[in-house]
Amino acid sequence: MRKFAIVWAGQLVSVIGSALSAFVIGVWVYLETGSVTQFVLIQFCAVLPGILAAPVAGTITDRWNRRRIMVTADLGAGAATAVLFTLVVTGSLSVWPIYLTTAFSAACNAFHLVAFTALVPALVPKKHLGRVNGLMQITQGVQIAAPLVAGALLGLVGLRGVLLIDLVGMVFAVCSLLAARLPAEVIRPVPADGDEPAGFTAGLRYLRGRRGLFNLVVVFAVWNFLFAIAGGLVQPLILSFSGPATLGVLMAAGGSGLFVGSLVMAAWGGPKRRIDGVYLGLVLGGVFLVLHSLRPSAWLIAVVAPAFLFTLPLMNTACITLIQTKVDPAVLGRVLGAVRMVSQAAMPLAYLAIGPLSDGVFEPLMAEDGALAGSVGALIGTGDGRGIALIFLVVGVLMLALAGHAYSRPRLRNLDEELPDAVAPVNSKETV
Repeated sequence: MRKFAIVWAGQLVSVIGSALSAFVIGVWVYLETGSVTQFVLIQFCAVLPGILAAPVAGTITDRWNRRRIMVTADLGAGAATAVLFTLVVTGSLSVWPIYLTTAFSAACNAFHLVAFTALVPALVPKKHLGRVNGLMQITQGVQIAAPLVAGALLGLVGLRGVLLIDLVGMVFAVCSLLAARLPAEVIRPVPADGDEPAGFTAGLRYLRGRRGLFNLVVVFAVWNFLFAIAGGLVQPLILSFSGPATLGVLMAAGGSGLFVGSLVMAAWGGPKRRIDGVYLGLVLGGVFLVLHSLRPSAWLIAVVAPAFLFTLPLMNTACITLIQTKVDPAVLGRVLGAVRMVSQAAMPLAYLAIGPLSDGVFEPLMAEDGALAGSVGALIGTGDGRGIALIFLVVGVLMLALAGHAYSRPRLRNLDEELPDAVAPVNSKETV
């Protein structure tokens, strides 16, 4: 656990720096161009390359030294930040280099995350996996809370200073990886069975041969899609009845829910039956999304947004721990790559669809004279932002339906008992 703590601490510092720079770069693009479309394209570039790179990352993780993969990925992301830093210093920063470096960093982060997630079950005792995966969720809480700190830093040290902080964080992460004396079999892939399929499709074939795990990944993918819709619309929902200052406070409140959820999972580790954590996360998440829609109130959002984000570490920890414990270590990297690709494939579609759906369909329906003003409008209200509220209502109901569907699948419901745990390698005294 001490070795894991050294590696994790370095990665957390790096994530903090990256989250700060990502926020200030987005602010720079919006202020420079005044275009919401160009701002949203940054989010698109931050998601799609990671999805496309995931299968390749999984294959390489199962064949190469995992620490070297993580170091190389960190250095690659750091090089992208260094390019932006140089452009800022020389006064030649423009929008297109930001898109390119964001896409490159996203691909590097995919390699890093797959290698790190595959390394963890070989480093940490199985009984602690749930708590460790909960601890790893803290990085997402940090990313949501980053705008508060980044806004202050932007005024103190400027864009150049924030990028420099990101570079220092990357150096710290690389040094922590190199300093940690890890058992040899933790960073070296387990030799694969000669009958195990090779290539990009190996992870997907492995999952399809174990129906319970495959159903879990499909449920995880649908949940990610619904989560992306809610995440993409929560800021417009808040701004429909309040101002930017309130938005900042409520976003920080939401981040606190995610942070507290991560701490709870780090201390608890989740239910003994991991699949129960999935069902609990789906049901609670659906209920809290429905509650978002009831009225245009900052006080309501201040309660339900943190409560909803509290369920994110619960879902992620349960899903990742199940995969880590049930998948053969020899193919774990490829399976994790397939899981990342499948589970996040629909998220870019969600980001592209929410604007037209909100502006062109749901907002007109919930206008004061809209088609649903006399029915649904009597429950959640009409006017500006109530179309977005209706989307939250629909997404919450769909999440509850997803929970019911998932529970109806016997292979998924009995996954903990029916699929035996994989045999993890025993740590030797040799360290590298």
